[in-house]
Amino acid sequence: MSTYNKILVAVDVSKEAELVINKAKQLAEQFASEIILIHVVEPVIIEDGYNLVPIIDASLEVSLVDRSKAFLQELSKKNGLDSSKLLVTVGSAKTEIHKAARDNEIDLIVIGTHGRHGIAMLLGSTANAILHGAPCDILSVKIIE
Repeated sequence: MSTYNKILVAVDVSKEAELVINKAKQLAEQFASEIILIHVVEPVIIEDGYNLVPIIDASLEVSLVDRSKAFLQELSKKNGLDSSKLLVTVGSAKTEIHKAARDNEIDLIVIGTHGRHGIAMLLGSTANAILHGAPCDILSVKIIE
């Protein structure tokens, strides 16, 4: 089994984020790892039916980024993590998480998954998208609803 020196933990802004962080912390205790938290804000697009080009609401995006940063700060403090190891980016979750993994020489990405089946799985899954093309190992933590 590989040693995971750097773990990237991808979280959403929900109470389930702590489940994912706890799993990463367990691994970090075994491997003396560094944990970096990341949250990706998906671009906010507003369509008004008359425009052919969607409008990107920059003020809403800035607000979401600010709230995400505050959420990660709170999570890191509550879980005893280094608050200087927090990333909030805007873009596609898959693209931004893969980029962060490469840029930070990450050995393991830890993500949560709801484990949907059937039609829900066909509609898309962030965890599934991140899995394909990742530059390192991935641990998917099942979130029981």
